[in-house]
Amino acid sequence: MDAVDVEKEEVCSELFLDVRSSEVNIALLNNKRLVELSTEYSNVDFSVGDIYLGRVNKLMPGLNAAFVDVGYRKDAFLHYLDLGTGFLTLKKFVRMAMTKNSNALTNLKPEPDIDKHGKISDMLKVGEYVLVQIAKEPISSKGPRLTCEISIAGRNLVLLPFSNKVSVSQKIKSSETRKRLRGWIEGLVPKNFGAIVRTVAQDKNVVELDKELTSLLDKWKGLFEKLSTVQAPNIILGEMDRTTAFLRDMLNSSFHQIVVNDIDLYNEVKKFISEIAPEKSKIVKLYTDRTPIFDSYGIEKQIKTAFGRTVPMRSGAYIVIDHTEAGHVIDVNSGNRANSKNDQETNALEVNLIAAEEIARQLRLRDMGGIIVVDFIDVHGSESKKAIYDKMKECMANDRAKYHLTQLSRFCLMEITRQRVRPATDMKTAETCPCCNGTGKIQASLNLTDEIENQLKYILRKNQVNKVVIRTHPFVEAYINRGVFKSLRKQWQKQYKCKIEVLPMMAYSYMEYHFFNDLDDELM
Repeated sequence: MDAVDVEKEEVCSELFLDVRSSEVNIALLNNKRLVELSTEYSNVDFSVGDIYLGRVNKLMPGLNAAFVDVGYRKDAFLHYLDLGTGFLTLKKFVRMAMTKNSNALTNLKPEPDIDKHGKISDMLKVGEYVLVQIAKEPISSKGPRLTCEISIAGRNLVLLPFSNKVSVSQKIKSSETRKRLRGWIEGLVPKNFGAIVRTVAQDKNVVELDKELTSLLDKWKGLFEKLSTVQAPNIILGEMDRTTAFLRDMLNSSFHQIVVNDIDLYNEVKKFISEIAPEKSKIVKLYTDRTPIFDSYGIEKQIKTAFGRTVPMRSGAYIVIDHTEAGHVIDVNSGNRANSKNDQETNALEVNLIAAEEIARQLRLRDMGGIIVVDFIDVHGSESKKAIYDKMKECMANDRAKYHLTQLSRFCLMEITRQRVRPATDMKTAETCPCCNGTGKIQASLNLTDEIENQLKYILRKNQVNKVVIRTHPFVEAYINRGVFKSLRKQWQKQYKCKIEVLPMMAYSYMEYHFFNDLDDELM
């Protein structure tokens, strides 16, 4: 089947960074197919991994949890089970750091582990300072979710203060490699520290790992020094921005190019990759064309296709995705494949296997979390059900979020739980009617170019510019640029003595247009 061919194909990964005034859109493509999309906003704090000094505002004995003020508009949630077994040692460290007692770094004596069946009121008091790390970003009406099991992530290692355990990623299959890496790190980490060896470290030498470990320990030292100077609530150690964190966690040999449309971020990314993977620095490219980067590489079109309620698949099949307050429901439909010459069981199995690929992709693409119920097309054979489960498991193997799959039920339902650490990506793909703008009334389309010209005259009177860029729907762009010497664009240039460029925008509706200057700032 087609699915077999896809499995054998070598993965070619490409990363595209679209920098806008207040955000960076990050798109990951595997073999030209969009698999991850996220947005990093320049004015948003409380990202996963950030470490804060918070103040306990309220204890909830019934929930065995506390609400902690970390500076967000709503108090963050800290459950007793998220305190970690070494919580008493962490409290002692914070107390010593705030009084500038340097023994907290060098000679801290660990406290006994806390009872996993204990009570939050025995560990915390209202008004007390507590060092916490963001485990889940604010979602919907909820504040951040916190943990006191502090960790500092690097590319190859994760540093674990107040732990003496060294563990190696399960994805490193070679027992010899695992034993070698564990032996190295156990010999490098100081007393009262543990570490997790990440998958990408399997080909690294001890010098590289030692250098990174030293860098992580320096961050911990900086955290100690800052604790004595700040007032709660306040950030103590910020995780790197989402773009850099994405590269740190995902960069591997399958990456063939990273394309950035902003010179500052291009230099930042190139410098970062030169440090963590010098052999990959050449794949970073600066995009300078006037056409938007997502339009140029066909990403905008994939977004429009992939983020609708109904998602088409090959061979006429499709899935329908509905979001509820409690979770998500995905329905698999065969479409016109019902007319295939194969028997019903074979048809259903083929569609379900295709759907498993698309569903795994959609979970990553939309970053859907919580409970997901998938209604596959009914199959009756136990072998068919096992094949669907195995395919789903295989397709989700590269998912960075923690997840759990259940076997198909007698009604061919599969339940999936997937870790939710930040709000799901929600792209609005439905467009306002291009004729009426949602009013039910339309203006004459013949007047559109006159309207654009009138707006152009107003903008040129209001702004002192030598060049105007008009972005509009491709149909309108083609009409304005039609003709070599007598196009509307040429006429406007001559009449208004200003250079004019008209660019097509796939994402615009038919009657939509905007004006920009040479620096890409919108003109009003």
